[in-house]
Amino acid sequence: MDVVLTEGAIEALTKGQDVSSPVLQLVNIRKIDGGNGPARFRLMMSDGLHTMSSFMLSTQLNPMAEQNQLAPNCVCLLKKSVTNVLKDGRRVVVVLDVEIIKMAEEVDGKIGEPTPYVEGQAKAPQSAVPTPPVRPLQSQNGTDGMNKGSNKSAFGKKPLVAPNTPGGTSKIAPIASLNPYQSKWTIRARVTNKSGVRTWSNSRGEGKLFSMDLVDESGEIRVTGFNQEVDKFYTLVEQGKVYYISKGSLKMANKQYSTLKNDYEMTLNGDSSVIPCEDSHDVPTLQCNFVPIGDLEAHDKDAIVDVIGVVKTVEDVTRITTKNSREVSKRNVHLMDMSARVITLTMWGAEAETFDGSGQPILAIKGARLSDFGGRSLSTLFSSVVMVNPDLPEAYKLRGWYDKEGHTMDGQSMTELRGGGGGGGNTNWKTLADVKNEHLGHGEKADYFSCIGTVVHLRKENCLYQACASKDCNKKVVDQQNGMYRCEKCDKEFPEFKYRLMLSANIADFGDNQWVTCFQDTAEAILGQNAAYVGQLKDSNEAAFDEIFQQANFNTFVLRNRVKLETYNDESRIKVTVMDAKPVDHKEYSKRLIMNIRKLAVQ
Repeated sequence: MDVVLTEGAIEALTKGQDVSSPVLQLVNIRKIDGGNGPARFRLMMSDGLHTMSSFMLSTQLNPMAEQNQLAPNCVCLLKKSVTNVLKDGRRVVVVLDVEIIKMAEEVDGKIGEPTPYVEGQAKAPQSAVPTPPVRPLQSQNGTDGMNKGSNKSAFGKKPLVAPNTPGGTSKIAPIASLNPYQSKWTIRARVTNKSGVRTWSNSRGEGKLFSMDLVDESGEIRVTGFNQEVDKFYTLVEQGKVYYISKGSLKMANKQYSTLKNDYEMTLNGDSSVIPCEDSHDVPTLQCNFVPIGDLEAHDKDAIVDVIGVVKTVEDVTRITTKNSREVSKRNVHLMDMSARVITLTMWGAEAETFDGSGQPILAIKGARLSDFGGRSLSTLFSSVVMVNPDLPEAYKLRGWYDKEGHTMDGQSMTELRGGGGGGGNTNWKTLADVKNEHLGHGEKADYFSCIGTVVHLRKENCLYQACASKDCNKKVVDQQNGMYRCEKCDKEFPEFKYRLMLSANIADFGDNQWVTCFQDTAEAILGQNAAYVGQLKDSNEAAFDEIFQQANFNTFVLRNRVKLETYNDESRIKVTVMDAKPVDHKEYSKRLIMNIRKLAVQ
């Protein structure tokens, strides 16, 4: 089979004209250090008539160069590209999609006698026919023919342009081609996510900002506007609509705040333009790469993933206090997909408060964070996009499966059930002997495990201490012997204190026992009384105080624990802290035991 090069394509691409799938030969490739960003690859290409070294491989195609698929002498089908004009007037052709027609080892050197292309001094093709002539490449079998897709070149085809942009019309550039070295570009993209307006105040001043995520057929990018740009563009932009956007500033993306698959992010400035686009039917709504719930175990902790599932159950909204004393709403949602696995997704803020999970809708999340806390779980981020019953093929397929057969399945949980009672599925269940035999807690970070444990002994001595009476402080106070109690942390004296529990307990299962530490909430769960009442009895009724501890012995709980090797006075020992204590739900516990028996039977 003969493969042909598209003569004249180099000149047309340099001038920004559209060329339909030209066939070119790679003459040379050079790696350019990207500094803090990914490396870039510069290509010299030939159309058999001219060569030009101003081709740049888009970073998403870097693996083709790194794996030596793109090597000198190979023949390529240029499926998608864009010509950018740099600030100094030079033109660069960014390769967005390319297919290797002939590997380098299948080609016998350079094809033809191409000369370097110089603008305005182009060598004329030798044919007078309207379409550009081609120079044949003899394949090894010597048969005649032409590679499919290379026989048509649309030179001079009218490109898509953006109307009414500053300075006149501008050719539309794909998002994937944008880089900080361009001066003139306009993109046409859909807003897939739009944040609220956030404010900040620090030593350098105060201000406000908002961000939005854009997508087109080539990729996606995060865009941020500050201060005046918030006033100018925030009310104009609507999520789901398509806009022409030009003259934003581009810089390397901060991956700490953006989960989009783009090396760059955009900032709006005083010269930026955002114009609504009426013809938007061909612009995609969102780019998602959904990971099956059953495959999440194979992904690293803190990975950012796209997930879609049926809402099996929804928990009520709760309020928690963050480390900086700010209250925030959270809601846990349990999702299942066709892998018949269930995972817990935590939603935050207003999204958690307004979410309606009735009717078991399909929920798609773009950009959720994967955690290994209590098995596997997911959490939405500020940048996450949450879609209820989205208009996506995956959603329709999942709905059909669930209505037909999925609704009859309980599903196997990948997340420890916080409401606990012994169920849970694939969580880190251990016996107390396993904890010792597997040396849990000996690593750099603490380990977490769950067990069924029975209280066999409780230490009454030093189980209570007098703590600071202020709401957000639990520091031990010093009795001033004058009716006042001093808190060194708050640097204040109070006329009263509150009792706090710090209980040491010995728990046992069928194979071993372990001393554990229980703080306020878990200690109250095990004793069945609150700290204030226990403290009151200690001061006034020693017999009743002792009775509380007698009644707590030999009760069995589902315990979620933290284990870590700690060193004190040059002595190392394992410290186990009970993080949560719940009564055993024997129905759920029996289900888990039956599941384990079945696993052993299969082995």
